[in-house]
Amino acid sequence: MANRSLPILMPNLPWQKYSCHGCGDCCRDFTVQLRERDLKKLSEQGWTERLGGEVVQSFRGQSYLSRKDDGSCIFLDPHGLCKIHAEFGFSEKPIACQVFPFNIAPDASGIKVGLNFLCKSVQRNEGSALGTHQKDIRRFIRAIPELARPAPDPPLASGESAATRSEVAKLVDSLDHWLSRSDLDFSNRLDGLAFISTCLGDATLKNVRNERFSDLLDTLFSVLEEELRLQPPSAASRRQDRLLRQAVFTRTEDPRIGTGKGRVRSTLSQLKRSRAMRLGRGKTPFLTAELPVGVDFRTVGGVAGCEESLDSVSIAELFTRYLRATLHSGRAWGSAYYGWSVTDGLQALVLNAACILWIAKLNSASASRTVASLEDYQRAIGRVDRQSGRAPWLGNPVERVRLNYLRMDHGFRRLIYSYL
Repeated sequence: MANRSLPILMPNLPWQKYSCHGCGDCCRDFTVQLRERDLKKLSEQGWTERLGGEVVQSFRGQSYLSRKDDGSCIFLDPHGLCKIHAEFGFSEKPIACQVFPFNIAPDASGIKVGLNFLCKSVQRNEGSALGTHQKDIRRFIRAIPELARPAPDPPLASGESAATRSEVAKLVDSLDHWLSRSDLDFSNRLDGLAFISTCLGDATLKNVRNERFSDLLDTLFSVLEEELRLQPPSAASRRQDRLLRQAVFTRTEDPRIGTGKGRVRSTLSQLKRSRAMRLGRGKTPFLTAELPVGVDFRTVGGVAGCEESLDSVSIAELFTRYLRATLHSGRAWGSAYYGWSVTDGLQALVLNAACILWIAKLNSASASRTVASLEDYQRAIGRVDRQSGRAPWLGNPVERVRLNYLRMDHGFRRLIYSYL
């Protein structure tokens, strides 16, 4: 088929490595949805008979791998390894298991490949160069037919025509250069990212396209340091804080199948916990099994920022690498992010960064630490990036309203300032 000739667009990330090191964390975390081909393989491998129970469960018309009582995959052995992989090989596992941590999404010109920073090997930058995985990625694409169909390029901004490749490349290169500047503190680089996202969100770009868009970016970045100095951010308002906590909830909410609660009880629990996050009083509610619960909200804000941490250099390196990788692989917009425009997706990425800062402090406060550690940020980045592009509620109109409000009165900058 002609569509299968779409080129694979590997991101230019010479500084990012990955190989699976068999930690088994993804097997403890994800609920794996199965395709017909996966179901056929599992049946042929005879697991139901061998394990003495169902290895597949159904939920709302879809099939998933069953999970143990502790939430881990039914096929995870005591050593943290996959039983299917051990006996039949990597390519015989369900395709969703094979693909992780790669994110693969088509656009009009090719198939974009990104990495999910939930994976510890990605976070630690351990393994082979990304280009060495192209053979596997081609096989994934053959096994997932919808990846071979082109998707529309994202608009440059909401209501505008599709962004050209040169416009996206100019924006990504400009942001990448800014984020990579070793002469600037990490706080300045993150503040600058928030400032640019606000400026582009406020701009009317209808008649500012191609070369004029490039000129606009050159102008913005040429004065960015001075603008940040002349317009220092203040602390976030109560309303901005409330919206941030709601954003944290939506980015960590992880409905699990087979809990036995039923739809009504699950919905009521979700509404109660969401309200608790919005109010921000008393103790933090349950967010997900991988994050602490029952932490005094006041102690979260009292944790010192990453620049005061003994791990500050490592934290800045990881955080910067996560942001750069997300931008270069196009995971912040288009088909990889709910079909959103480039400018809207950039603002969502900044809000993701603010959520990471808050969650890292939550992790630290739960352990009675006064300064967040590298591990706190690793867990926070993993939680937020786990949902990015996967949770449909993050692409709904409510999220856009939240972004529009936070763009006003320098909301993104103020949140970054308050929790960095």
